[in-house]
Amino acid sequence: MIALQGETPETLRASVPELDEGEARRVVAAVHRDEGIGAPVRGVRRTSLEAVRRLGHVPRLARVAEQKSSLDPFRKLALAGSDGRAFETVRIPLDPRHGERFSVCVSSQVGCALACAFCATGRMGLLRNLETWEIVEQVREVRRMGGRVHGVVFQGMGEPLANLDRVLAAIAVLTNPCARPVDARAITVSTSGLPSGILRLAREAPRVRLAISIASAIPGDRRSLMPIDDAHALADVLEAAAVHVAASGYAPMWALTLLEGRNDSAEHARALAALAKRFEAKTGVRPRISLIPYNAFPDDPFARSSAHAAFREELSRAGVPSHERYSGGADIAAACGQLRAAT
Repeated sequence: MIALQGETPETLRASVPELDEGEARRVVAAVHRDEGIGAPVRGVRRTSLEAVRRLGHVPRLARVAEQKSSLDPFRKLALAGSDGRAFETVRIPLDPRHGERFSVCVSSQVGCALACAFCATGRMGLLRNLETWEIVEQVREVRRMGGRVHGVVFQGMGEPLANLDRVLAAIAVLTNPCARPVDARAITVSTSGLPSGILRLAREAPRVRLAISIASAIPGDRRSLMPIDDAHALADVLEAAAVHVAASGYAPMWALTLLEGRNDSAEHARALAALAKRFEAKTGVRPRISLIPYNAFPDDPFARSSAHAAFREELSRAGVPSHERYSGGADIAAACGQLRAAT
């Protein structure tokens, strides 16, 4: 059956031709208001609604666990689909001066095949891709916790561009006016570096923002931390990112998790600055450099860098600004790189 929360009015009509355009919009709106389709839906003919009921349903994810950080207002949910395999979602608080607003860090896969050395999810291997409705339902679960969902970041478990059909379909739902929409400009897709996926994202969802995990601007050092660099060199990733800039007009985020003695030296900072300047010269846009504190996980071989300030100073001397990302929820393993649900 069709999971209705994973459908836009257009895709729903393709599956249920009995619906006219207005009826499809009303059904999608009812689903996303959590009214469901069990009762009559105003403005939808009985025969049309019966056709939807025959073909569609509104499944729910099982809430396996919920954890609240004692350090900050971050919350983590462990959720599971019908197969029982758990994946994690994080509710990220935004500036409280603007009311109860949150971003949702969503997962796109259970596990991940890319095996980045500094990421707990990569230790799991890839168990499966999430379905479109399972991605959308993570946002719906956070909405049920209260407050307003302002943004969505595909920075949870998995490589979003390795499940791109479903990620793009989820973005189409999340930004649809019938579905309590999130502004596409408030959605970020983060990748370890799949050039073909970046190019497709530029074509099909150009209003969505792009983030790239860099690890190191020195190729051999990047490869030792991110095995994907063997198949897709950073230069090729950034060529694709330049196409995304041209399509979107947005500066990409370059994310680096600084690891003690591995990628945090002055040499690494100078290499990153030079790379950022070349990218700006090519695209006319300066990448936004985000430095992430390393967050430990069981059996990890790394330590958090003590050179964050020196690294940022080296970038600044080269004329390249950066910012330090606040990575919350570390006490509940909700911080960057820590998601690793028990399955």
